[in-house]
Amino acid sequence: MYQELGISNNVIELVNRCEKDCLEEFKKIDQQTTINSLKVLNAFHKNSVTESCFNETTGYGYNDLGRDTIEKVFSDVLGSEDALVRNQFISGSHALNVCFFALLRPNDLLLSISGTPYDTLHEVIGIKENKSSLKSFGVRYDEIDLVNDDFDYEKIKNYLTTNKVKVIEIQRSKGYSTRKSISINKVEKVIKLIKEIDENIIVMVDNCYCEMISSKEPTEVGADIMVGSLIKNLGGGIAPNGAYIAGKHELVELCAERLTLPGEGREVGPSLGINKQLLQGIYLAPTVVASATKTAILVSKVLEELGYEVEPKYNDERVDIVQNIIFRDREKLIEFTRGIQQASAIDSNALVEPSDMPGYADQVIMASGSFTQGSSIELSCDGPLREPYIAFFQGSLTYDYGKLGLMKAIERII
Repeated sequence: MYQELGISNNVIELVNRCEKDCLEEFKKIDQQTTINSLKVLNAFHKNSVTESCFNETTGYGYNDLGRDTIEKVFSDVLGSEDALVRNQFISGSHALNVCFFALLRPNDLLLSISGTPYDTLHEVIGIKENKSSLKSFGVRYDEIDLVNDDFDYEKIKNYLTTNKVKVIEIQRSKGYSTRKSISINKVEKVIKLIKEIDENIIVMVDNCYCEMISSKEPTEVGADIMVGSLIKNLGGGIAPNGAYIAGKHELVELCAERLTLPGEGREVGPSLGINKQLLQGIYLAPTVVASATKTAILVSKVLEELGYEVEPKYNDERVDIVQNIIFRDREKLIEFTRGIQQASAIDSNALVEPSDMPGYADQVIMASGSFTQGSSIELSCDGPLREPYIAFFQGSLTYDYGKLGLMKAIERII
């Protein structure tokens, strides 16, 4: 059966050998999975999730019991005052856009303290010109780079004592960059510093790819509001689309009124039959995130064994589900990505090619033979065609499918 998939004995032996070195790390993931499962099950029980929550609403979506219950479940799982969980969000980037426009007004200052945000936010903010950007509405923007993969605490302190900042944005995951993702402990430390200087500054965290990796989420360590996608961790591979915004009640309310309209806010928005999938998604999320994390650990170990630079290393602290493989070779990046596509369940016969994508400055090659288009929690790999040619590997609904995908990708590059 391995031969039918085009996997040689040498590759099988390599991966199985590396797998043995990862077993101690896998045990740590299993412990975290139990903690996350307890969180989810307690939230289901506390909020009395019943079969009637699966019922759909249409039109305006008034009095949607399931939708409202889902938001209470997410809020409890994430340790926040409130949450907005909607299929009307097209993506995590869309939810971030809604959050920015909800919280910021003309002449307000937005500050990123994790360097330049992810590519798809450049036109939202106005880093790249767009007539609908925050910049076009008079919102000012500035950024402070990380130093040695940590916040520049001194520069942040000096900046906040001389500038009136309305919103501080932190992007935890690395995006298409070479930096490390930001741990929850570092997030907690910098929020404490910010609040000591000005407790009225709104700290907003882009939490995409990071949910259920650590025992705490940003809203449990002082963040005022955070955003994430449901075709990543918390959707569990079941949610067909959507995103969440969680945090302080008054801020979530502002976001709801920006998503729909002032005066109606969260009271409208039909679920259109998605409630059962969202509930199943977050119910399965602990084990799905665990599978994705274990797969990333194995990928890291095997590719390092083959001589490639990886980040994080297999036994480093994990902050998100993303694994970087730095190929420094255009063709190796392309071939590895093609191997992941060939090992996918859907469109395995497709030969993926670099192409232009909306919101990205460089051509991107992307493997995502997924049941949900663009789902990063399913087996996927992508990267921009630019130096140093990094593959950003993430996901896998089960560890075994991830392991097979890795084997197929290795065959392509060796």
